[in-house]
Amino acid sequence: MSHVKLTNEGAKNSAFLSMTKSFINGQWVEGNSGRTYDDLNPFDASPIASIRIASKAQLQDAFKAAKEAKAEWAANTKLREDVLKNFIQYLQDHKEAIVQTLVLETGSSVLKSNIELHLTLGLLEETLKIVDSLGKVKTADPTMPDKANHVYRLPLGVVSTIAPFNFPLYLSIRSIAPALALGNTVVHKPDIQAGLSSGSVIAKALEVSGIPAGVFNSLLTDIEEIGDAMLDHPDVKLISFTGSTAVGRHIGRVAGGLFKRVALELGGNSPFIVLKDADVDQAVKAAIFGKFLHAGQICMAINRFIIHEDLYEEFAEKFVEHARSLPYGNPQDPTTIIGPLINQVQLQKALKNVERLKAAGADLLLEGQLDGNVLTPYVFGNVDNTSEAAQNELFAPIALLIKATSDDHAIELANDTEYGLSSAIFTKDIIRGEELALRVEAGMTHVNDQTVNDLPNVPFGGVKASGVGRYGNPWIVDEFTETKWVSVQEQERQFPF
Repeated sequence: MSHVKLTNEGAKNSAFLSMTKSFINGQWVEGNSGRTYDDLNPFDASPIASIRIASKAQLQDAFKAAKEAKAEWAANTKLREDVLKNFIQYLQDHKEAIVQTLVLETGSSVLKSNIELHLTLGLLEETLKIVDSLGKVKTADPTMPDKANHVYRLPLGVVSTIAPFNFPLYLSIRSIAPALALGNTVVHKPDIQAGLSSGSVIAKALEVSGIPAGVFNSLLTDIEEIGDAMLDHPDVKLISFTGSTAVGRHIGRVAGGLFKRVALELGGNSPFIVLKDADVDQAVKAAIFGKFLHAGQICMAINRFIIHEDLYEEFAEKFVEHARSLPYGNPQDPTTIIGPLINQVQLQKALKNVERLKAAGADLLLEGQLDGNVLTPYVFGNVDNTSEAAQNELFAPIALLIKATSDDHAIELANDTEYGLSSAIFTKDIIRGEELALRVEAGMTHVNDQTVNDLPNVPFGGVKASGVGRYGNPWIVDEFTETKWVSVQEQERQFPF
């Protein structure tokens, strides 16, 4: 992966920072709700942009446009392919400006922003492979030789996509790109905190790439303005959401009552299991990356380190030493690893978890500090796996070390949570490691790696309270299309009455 290095000119001239309008039916329009949102740099709270919030009426306009555009878009495979190829080229041509936008708007480090852009380009390349997945497959039935059976994959129609703030570009395109490739039209709502990274960058790229009016719409708005309109609009056939489990439950209730499809990637409580025979040095290296990338603000980030008691002291000592050395501060500095949390609400939530852990008697192995909006790493040892902090998603640079009395006990502790997104196991016996991986109640388990992994050609998703559905080719095709059986009776059929 080649990394984009930011320049002063890039910092000054990122054109995306001025793209504060919504993109509806092929036009850039000011929000007309009468409300504005001040988009602030999470590091120093300096203003980036002032966004006029789009209204619920404008959202209705977007759905109308998407409905009207869907038939022609679904019918034109070549156009869909061309737009996606142009999309990839646009992102490649504007790498520095995109990385700069992610850094300034979301507090992402330069490293994390480059990783996000790299993942996005890889996803788009993989998505090109599914453009021609629509159509029919003929199947035979020996019990009825005169009947031809055709199984069609058809576009669903209008897809509603709702994205989070933490990996705003990638987690938006993960839904948008396959939806478009498979002939659907899209109405997209980024998290307003990352509206430029998650909305404007994508809308501009698709506009330049030649997408027809109405096929993709992006609204800079918030729940206060639109309520459940992204969920309950009659034209929406599927809701793709990445975010908290609490919001996901609400979406599930609304969608279920209306018989709408959902693809939900929700919260996590990822365990990182260190077995008795693990390579401690390598485990610590992986653990640091999987915990502190983007200051822990990742659904797959390691939440609990579950360590065999024979290795606990060595792991704890080396982990703390490494965590203490991580550079922190302004994410525009390319050496920074720990940047700011996204907002004061998340920061105060993190500090409250710190106080809970102290009050519960956990060992304070490394005390972090608050430097402006940056929280440096905290490490707590001998944490009770049933404690409130251990049972919930931290979304902060707070590491919890839990001692296991055996390898089997470690698996039991890992599964003692309502969540089941990602997980990891470290062991020198990779055959046993894979066997144990099947016992971990998570949608994904990585042997001798950390928990933050995502590839475009694997089934990405969670179990339990971490979501439903699978992203990744080819699993995404079934999620984002409708399967239809058409039979053709080629000879007269004899009926019994």
